[in-house]
Amino acid sequence: MSGGIAYVLDEDDTFASRCNLSMVELEPVVEEDDLLEKLHHRGGDVEYKGLIDVMSDMTRRDAERLHTLISNHARFTNSTRAREILAHWKDYLPKFRKVMPVEYRRALKELERQQEEEAPLYAAAGE
Repeated sequence: MSGGIAYVLDEDDTFASRCNLSMVELEPVVEEDDLLEKLHHRGGDVEYKGLIDVMSDMTRRDAERLHTLISNHARFTNSTRAREILAHWKDYLPKFRKVMPVEYRRALKELERQQEEEAPLYAAAGE
């Protein structure tokens, strides 16, 4: 795995022992404070349809991104497994692991640093 992230459903808690940890880091996928609130108020808004940009920052909003991906999968494929996960979201979420390549994380941090340095320049130029 050389770029991007992956989410793995690790139901038997054995994924770390089968993963090349010299190239990737494993993280828990944690619930953001406002995700459950959004899920209860989703009556047709853009968040429920997965149209918000949950892909813009790959270091944050993992639970929301994962929920959107699984929701879209359920909608487009009619997957019973996806519907099961969504129906029991609180039980399944702690079983997911975020797989983040070490070099990809480094590249994201470098990009973020460059953008922070350039932001005052764009503001001064009126862009």
